[in-house]
Amino acid sequence: MTAGPGGRHVEPHDSRRRSLDLEPDTVERDLIKLVLTVVELLRQLMERQAVRRFDEGDLSEEQEERVGLTLMLLEDRMAELRNRYGLRPEDLNLDLGPLGPLLPRD
Repeated sequence: MTAGPGGRHVEPHDSRRRSLDLEPDTVERDLIKLVLTVVELLRQLMERQAVRRFDEGDLSEEQEERVGLTLMLLEDRMAELRNRYGLRPEDLNLDLGPLGPLLPRD
């Protein structure tokens, strides 16, 4: 341990710790992973909301078809983007530690 600013003790940098990878391909993939995780979370929330509205009869038949088609197209596009960046659906499920996974497991 060494003395840091203000006389506080700080641990010396340990090169064995996980290093920050700033390779352009890795940064792009990690950014895409984060964006797709947020989009997947929103997609699942929208899907649950749509199912609730279907069950309650809040939507006309035309609205149900339009919502269903939109959710299917979004899911297809998500699959295309995951494939392009070599990601699996489970790669988008962030581990929140004691809170568990971000996305419900199907």
